[in-house]
Amino acid sequence: MSLPMSRRRWLAWAGSLAGATLAPGLAMAARQPLIEVWKSESCGCCGAWVEHLQAHGFQVKVNHVRGPAEYREKLGMPDEFGSCHTALVQGYVLEGHVPAREIRRLLAERPAAIGLAVPGMPVGSPGMEVGERRDAYDVILVGRDRKGRVYQHYPALSGTRP
Repeated sequence: MSLPMSRRRWLAWAGSLAGATLAPGLAMAARQPLIEVWKSESCGCCGAWVEHLQAHGFQVKVNHVRGPAEYREKLGMPDEFGSCHTALVQGYVLEGHVPAREIRRLLAERPAAIGLAVPGMPVGSPGMEVGERRDAYDVILVGRDRKGRVYQHYPALSGTRP
């Protein structure tokens, strides 16, 4: 024979259940890295890259500026790796259309580096999508010596994306 649950016990039980259900999601959201971006207000591809980051769980703070070159220089990213926007995440500089996957890898590995760059604006990189086309491009890890090495290569695709 079960006794009816008191209102107080029911509220305590419901609160515990809600906390147990919501806490993991809230804790995960609180741990998502913040990426601060400097971009031109009118740049559509930069906006699309920001949407890519948000879709992959990053928090993003956008600063509209005339051009990112000044911020790229302040943050120590060599001009040879320049693109249309500059960002900063946990002390690493991100230059250009760097995929979220490589940002997560960078943050997990924590190499001694300035950051990552995708020089230019390669078609098919995040924010630069043109149908199913993707030109080959490299994500460059820029070391503290200001030299770059290929961190991840993305081959050209002309058909369906994986």
